[in-house]
Amino acid sequence: MKYAEITQSVIGCAMKVHSYFGAGFPEIIYRRALAIELEKEGMSYGVEIEKDIYYHENFIGKRRLDIVVENKVLLELKAVGEIDEACYSQIINYLKVFDLEVGLILNFGCRSLQFKRFVN
Repeated sequence: MKYAEITQSVIGCAMKVHSYFGAGFPEIIYRRALAIELEKEGMSYGVEIEKDIYYHENFIGKRRLDIVVENKVLLELKAVGEIDEACYSQIINYLKVFDLEVGLILNFGCRSLQFKRFVN
């Protein structure tokens, strides 16, 4: 699997964060804690990276990506009771529009950490 080592490390970091906090906090708390764990692992990352969106070479807006690890793997963080199709569509579209190959949804909002890997 492409970038398997990165995604495995990220999932391990997310599990540490979820073990510490459990469910019930807003996404920003998990994002900040996950950044600390990524730092401990020596991984490079960017948080809330703002990217332009174009339609046929016309600028139409901006979106913020939760976390991008090693400039290769998009992390879409959630703190919801259940991940739905809209969450899946969001990460698939982000991978396509921002030309990234691999993404992870990490949901901290359940009793156990939920994660799903996506490939563009």
